[in-house]
Amino acid sequence: MKIFTFLIVLLFYSLVNYSQPQIALAQFAVGFSSPVDIANCGDDRLFIVEQDGIIKIVQPSGTVNPVVFLDIQTIVNNGGSEQGLLGLAFHPDYSSNGYFYVHYTDNSGDGQISRFTVNSTNPDIADNASEYAIITIPQPYSNHNGGCIKFGPDNYLYIGMGDGGSAGDPGNRSQDPTDLLGKMLRIDVDGGAPYSIPVSNPYYGISGWLDEIWSIGLRNPWRFSFDALNGDLWIGDVGQNAWEEINQQLSTSVGGENYGWRCYEASAAYNTSGCSSTSSDFAWPVYEFSQGGSPPNGCSVTGGIVYRGSAYPNLNGHYLFSDFCGSWIYSLKWWGGSLESVNHGSFSGGFSCFGEDYLLEAYVAGLYDGVIYSIIDLHNEVNDNDGLTKVRVYPNPFTNDFTIKINEKYAEEFDVKIYDLAGQLIYSEVNQRGKEVIVNGLSVGKGLYLLKIVDDKGAFIGQHKIINQ
Repeated sequence: MKIFTFLIVLLFYSLVNYSQPQIALAQFAVGFSSPVDIANCGDDRLFIVEQDGIIKIVQPSGTVNPVVFLDIQTIVNNGGSEQGLLGLAFHPDYSSNGYFYVHYTDNSGDGQISRFTVNSTNPDIADNASEYAIITIPQPYSNHNGGCIKFGPDNYLYIGMGDGGSAGDPGNRSQDPTDLLGKMLRIDVDGGAPYSIPVSNPYYGISGWLDEIWSIGLRNPWRFSFDALNGDLWIGDVGQNAWEEINQQLSTSVGGENYGWRCYEASAAYNTSGCSSTSSDFAWPVYEFSQGGSPPNGCSVTGGIVYRGSAYPNLNGHYLFSDFCGSWIYSLKWWGGSLESVNHGSFSGGFSCFGEDYLLEAYVAGLYDGVIYSIIDLHNEVNDNDGLTKVRVYPNPFTNDFTIKINEKYAEEFDVKIYDLAGQLIYSEVNQRGKEVIVNGLSVGKGLYLLKIVDDKGAFIGQHKIINQ
């Protein structure tokens, strides 16, 4: 199924105005046991990871398949609160090779990254016996396992590793260049067996450094994501006992950032013994919040996603995140060089992860209630500048065909123009006349567009948001 992705930056102010978004949650699918990750493989299904070692499929209707996609409970150690099956990533060429990757705690308590393969005859079932081990990372304690894995825009696999656990990083592993813990790793799963190292990794071939390291100084990057529009990497890094932080690595980065732990907890000094005193040696959070602050408050940040769907244009560019203890949802967005935060309110359920479907619409999982919620915007408004009510569109949403009805008092010629959300003209019919105009077989992807009606001199008559479903 074709993937449609809007490349949205800003709408032309002459076309549309936005109001401040306000998040609400709608139940999408229920009945899960400790859901900890949400992913899609490029079609309209959602894949939900359960911590005990199961992956289930949800259909677009919200129906959960009765047969699970993957069941590896026998090889997953779910004994600790932060152990289990923790992450899922589909290969960029999944539709051809059927490869997907998981991050789980093995029965020895270590972190395991492995590849599995979908069943050759049934796309809703994986081959449980197809495990191909990629990398095993020893874990000294049961907590701070990281767990998130994602393919970046460069098609390399990124692996978020916690500092190994306990408290205060007693082994100083996050700052140790010879240890994979407390790092963001970057490997090429297609370049070798079981993987190779991209030569563009910042420490490739440098003595005293492990080649897999992309960045250092992380405590427990429970969830990270890539912005589908520009490739920026956003990391939610769980704090020690005072501060939670959000880091943003621009897509232009060549890696090598030091996010500070255990020298710093967010931007607050924690244990600076042996640490650099030069501020520019560290990559500071773009946002941080106190565990004791109100609002927000919490104890464990849940990193999220930058919304790039088409259903809620007000949300475009907002980075959505939460806190596992606080169960609120905030968003961050850059405006004129400043990062502004929006408080969308408090909810319940203990949010463990955010995710996207193939149309880049957003979801969040409640660990305790086992519910997958779709994220909606109550202020989903494209202000239709149609005060004279000269134009009506139906059906809307539509599927390729719709009708434009013109107020009977308007008898002049008019032009029909349709724009995408980047402001590009994608359809035009000129010198139309009559009470109704039928647009047939509009060959565009699913999502939101702007219909604009002008008279034969180019003067504005009316406009509507239209949604191809």
